[in-house]
Amino acid sequence: MGLATAALILTGCAESERDGDAGDGGDGASGGTFVFAGSAEPVTLDPFFASDGESFRVARQIFEGLVGTEPGTADPAPLLATEWETGEDGLSYTFDLREDVTFHDGTAFDAEAVCSNFDRWYNMPESAQTDDLTYYYAALFRGFATGDRADSAIYDSCTADDELTATINLKEPFAGFISALSLPAFSMQSPSALEEFQDDGATNPKNSAYSTEHPTGTGPFMLDAWNRGQDVTLARYDDYWGDPAIVDEAVVVAIEDPKARADALRAGEIDGFDLVGPADIAPLEEEGFQIVNRDPFNVLYLGMNQQQKPLDDPQVRQAIAHALNIPEIISASMPEGTQPAIEFIPDSVMGYTDDVQTYEFDPELAKQMLADAGADGATIEFNYPTGVSRPYMPQPEDTFNVIRSQLEAVGLKIKPTADQWSPDYLEKIQGTSKHGLHLLGWTGDYNDTDNFLGVFFGAKSSEWGFDNPEIFDALREARGLPTPEEQEPLYEEINRLVMDYLPGVPLAHPVPSLAFGPDVSGYQQSPVQDEVWNVVSVG
Repeated sequence: MGLATAALILTGCAESERDGDAGDGGDGASGGTFVFAGSAEPVTLDPFFASDGESFRVARQIFEGLVGTEPGTADPAPLLATEWETGEDGLSYTFDLREDVTFHDGTAFDAEAVCSNFDRWYNMPESAQTDDLTYYYAALFRGFATGDRADSAIYDSCTADDELTATINLKEPFAGFISALSLPAFSMQSPSALEEFQDDGATNPKNSAYSTEHPTGTGPFMLDAWNRGQDVTLARYDDYWGDPAIVDEAVVVAIEDPKARADALRAGEIDGFDLVGPADIAPLEEEGFQIVNRDPFNVLYLGMNQQQKPLDDPQVRQAIAHALNIPEIISASMPEGTQPAIEFIPDSVMGYTDDVQTYEFDPELAKQMLADAGADGATIEFNYPTGVSRPYMPQPEDTFNVIRSQLEAVGLKIKPTADQWSPDYLEKIQGTSKHGLHLLGWTGDYNDTDNFLGVFFGAKSSEWGFDNPEIFDALREARGLPTPEEQEPLYEEINRLVMDYLPGVPLAHPVPSLAFGPDVSGYQQSPVQDEVWNVVSVG
């Protein structure tokens, strides 16, 4: 779902590979400071214990994984591994590693370091085997060496075949393994620094000396200081294996309100920021600021909790879908270029198919279906978040208001329930059954269908409140196939199953926007936010 005609690429970033020429960045630095505003402070600087975008934003400057992404796409590409070979049975992956790479503390990056990281993850103490600490590892590797999920763990072993060759062995095929390794959670970290400063068994390892003062990777920046509640300052790592950073330092600040971020850019307090409010895009462009659109790799949906009546009735869910005028919803609350969604994945993800059940806007049909189901005039709780702007949901309150009016127009009575995004809203929607209709969405972490469909519908959950073994089993089968070619027809059929069952209504793929001052160049957008700042310059 590319936006080549709408996206603006900042001057000087025709090439942005970390070891290639880009802007002024091939031979050293021009100096200065790049100040960037996110929407929140990082939670931790140990990326293995992170699951939030702001922690990952900083981690991508400090750390690197075996696998990265092709610039401007979500597709996997070599990073610390220059190439890899997959065993015919899909159970082994042999990586050739990049030469002459060191961690920021001088420790060599080699096959032993790779195995040290994989074995650390697998042998996490049971106290750390919680969604709050190890969400991504548990979700993708399905278990640890010990604990309740040990029997389902798919990691087997890592061997250092020689100094620059490492082989990872799995117990079951995982076709998305290479793409998953592009996640910052699976970055390579210095074994020496981890041994000295990290305690994985601590009460909260997110707040350890390592996680707050000594995060140590191989990336183009290293931590200078994290002033909690203020900013994170990153210094250029001069011995970086690729192009050294152009700027001397990068500073990341947290500004929660999108309007305040725009005002800070206008005032010259920051050089760029993420998640531009739709209403700010045109004024900023008119004032001479640069707008960069990410290709949308996301989906916004209206969820329906089937633990709450009458949402357990398929006819009611279909009536709600027919009541929605999605172009009107997009026009009222999302950026220009946003595309309507017909299923729960973007069209750039394998398994997307146009051949799914759709529910055209038809308020008269919606009224009739509600009457047939005995639900005309029913009261339904509608949950939505406040105090947040997400890439897939830039203006949730405006989106809520449009949908509410459309549902009320077909005779439903809506009970609005607003909660602060963090921690109340997500905890209520994903951790309890005490909600009805709800707005939520997802930005893909990497290009694999399971990262969308499996996240949403892989097992029974509080968010959706249904038990559908047909969908659960189909996703489990597809995930275990060794190649994408074998997976694709299964995922196409799963998309059909989901849209027939209709646990929610996919609404749109919004276009996330960034804004920069006129003197910033070299910033390469990524649909999965794999944006590394060594080629960014200011002035």
